[in-house]
Amino acid sequence: MSVDQEGQGPPPTLPSSEGAASPDGQPAGSGPVEEAIQHPAKVMRIASMARQLLEEVRAAQLDDASRARLRDIYETSVSELGGVLSPELRDELGRLSLPFGAEAPSDAELRIAHSQLVGWLEGLFHGIQAMMFAQQMESRARLEELRRQSLPPGARPPMGDPEPGQYL
Repeated sequence: MSVDQEGQGPPPTLPSSEGAASPDGQPAGSGPVEEAIQHPAKVMRIASMARQLLEEVRAAQLDDASRARLRDIYETSVSELGGVLSPELRDELGRLSLPFGAEAPSDAELRIAHSQLVGWLEGLFHGIQAMMFAQQMESRARLEELRRQSLPPGARPPMGDPEPGQYL
């Protein structure tokens, strides 16, 4: 069993459909999601922290020392995120997260920077969810095609066995 940099065990993987394959023959869980984000749990922790900090910044008046500390936390968060993202996502994050000046940023600058980071992370999560849904639909279609191919020529699927659907 390998241990990641934080000593928390092997890096987590995102859920996938067991036994499903992608178009290139790889298991469905080894697709673009895992290539885009090496440590999804770390991204989730940073996103939760950034969201909480944004709420704190909105609710409190900050002095120079606290603004400087929040600037450092923001820059560290962006750096840590960059370490677990694909090069394309890292470049996008770098373009969106411009560094602060040498002075402590204003409350408004901190709010804007943290809001932008939280918004970007939420967009990333929505993209991951959409990609996973598309992979599931592709796997389902592939499974149905395999079922149809396994029937003898001219045979039809049994009528008494309706295809399963999603239950809400």
